[in-house]
Amino acid sequence: MPHSVSLINTIAAGLGLALVFGFFAVRLRLPALVGYLLAGVIIGPFTPGFVADAGIAAQLAEIGVMLLMFGVGLHFSLDDLLAVRKIALPGALAQIAVATLLGGALALWWDWSWGEALVFGLALSVASTVVLLRALESLGILDSFTGRIAVGWLVVEDLAMVLVLVLMPPLAGALGGHAAAADAAGAADPLWQTLGLTLLQVGGFVALMLVVGRRAFPWILWQVTRTGSRELFTLCVIAAAVSIAFASAALFGVSFALGAFFAGMVMRESEFSHRAAQESLPLRDAFAVLFFVSVGMLFDPSVLIDRPLQVLAVVGVIVLGKSVAACALVLAFRYPLGTALTVSASLAQIGEFSFILAGLGVTLGVLPAEGQSLILAGALISIATNPLWFSLVAPLQKWLHARMPLARGVESRDHPLAELPTTTEARYLSRQVVLVGYGRVGRRIAAELEANDIPYVVAEQNRELVEKLREAGVAAVWGDAADPAVLIQAHIARARVLVVATPDALNVRQMMETARTLNPAIETVIRSHNEDEARLLTQQTAATVFLGEHELAQAMARDVVRRAAAAA
Repeated sequence: MPHSVSLINTIAAGLGLALVFGFFAVRLRLPALVGYLLAGVIIGPFTPGFVADAGIAAQLAEIGVMLLMFGVGLHFSLDDLLAVRKIALPGALAQIAVATLLGGALALWWDWSWGEALVFGLALSVASTVVLLRALESLGILDSFTGRIAVGWLVVEDLAMVLVLVLMPPLAGALGGHAAAADAAGAADPLWQTLGLTLLQVGGFVALMLVVGRRAFPWILWQVTRTGSRELFTLCVIAAAVSIAFASAALFGVSFALGAFFAGMVMRESEFSHRAAQESLPLRDAFAVLFFVSVGMLFDPSVLIDRPLQVLAVVGVIVLGKSVAACALVLAFRYPLGTALTVSASLAQIGEFSFILAGLGVTLGVLPAEGQSLILAGALISIATNPLWFSLVAPLQKWLHARMPLARGVESRDHPLAELPTTTEARYLSRQVVLVGYGRVGRRIAAELEANDIPYVVAEQNRELVEKLREAGVAAVWGDAADPAVLIQAHIARARVLVVATPDALNVRQMMETARTLNPAIETVIRSHNEDEARLLTQQTAATVFLGEHELAQAMARDVVRRAAAAA
């Protein structure tokens, strides 16, 4: 029976080789991501042997991007996005400008035209949301305030790139590209009309999702849940992610990634959002692997031999130029050094929008073919090394604090929220509870402390939230509790208990070290999501560690025993 097997070949070869190379990468203490990228290089058109269907691989990767962004939306509410707008919006736009200038200057030095330099710089300015999410999830800081800043930053970058992709065809002629190609891409309309229509389409999509979607999709999910069919529930979740992403691109000109992200945000309004995230997780992981395999397929290894210095310069712009610019911007907004370093590591790579931008640029004649090869080389190397930069955040922060007075001075600048007011009552300065993090868990702990008339001081990185707490009469200090100065301002030396309620497990040990140094008798309570991490924290810090699933199981078991005993 004759049939086409390109799809089967691509999936089988991609997943099979990704498993093999991913396994060896992990055994060599490298990220599995490196193995996935190498698997793509092996089955790509630039290496001998079997060649997978690049078109099919690219489409499978698009599905992976949709599902991953949908999963982010399920954990990232509109309130989270608005909470970081003051840093994410101006920071992302300024960082795009700086990175574009750096990449453009590099291209001009290579005697490219100014139009080619502009497109090349833009392609280097936008990071991959998919890569960022994998990194934040593996570190357990996706739900932290720093994680929300990084995700919000990249969402703003994605929105900016949507406008760039729409404006490139009408501007192709002015940039030195092919007029015929630009006309074929729809450049007949005036520039102002194209820009206005794009803004109207994006705004219409966002408004529709926030006004109608927030009510319609949770209701649909509830109706499907009432059937009791797990298969239908899973199908509803996947269909919502993919169909909304497709509709957003077809009807509003919004990218698949952004469409799926907003679909997840409105689905979050449902009480079944946690179950939806769990049901879609296996598919998200499988298609994420195919995404990285497809990136590897685009890479031509010969560029490393033919243009090694140019590749090195591109990687320098991506890893150093963007990161330093982002770090300076975050510090300029007077956020902690730890937050600045984490955001910098988040942006030290490029991804899916860079590939799309480079492909369109070559089609329109505003980017040379060698530019696309250099962009892909920079993407592959920066994605492969990105986990390394995240692993260096904590030691680098500690090293800078120990050896550079300037680093300490940056975080110790006078700010009314960085220390408790002089009018703070004495009961909050001695024998109090220091509560790190005022998220969903922290708020419930604070409510219980208030109900029992136990004084507490909140240490929180969200400056706007600290302002609201101060207005409500709550003792709160702003800053990263990994910085000793923040815990000192919270009067940790005289506190009874330190409670770490933030999901950011990256700097817990540093908080514990500071607390024990200043107050050896202090009791410590820590929140954790990972069983191995909880075991290590218990052994190394002698703290009381609460694991989410464990505590839930115990509470349910106690309730079951109570009910069974009462029934007997």
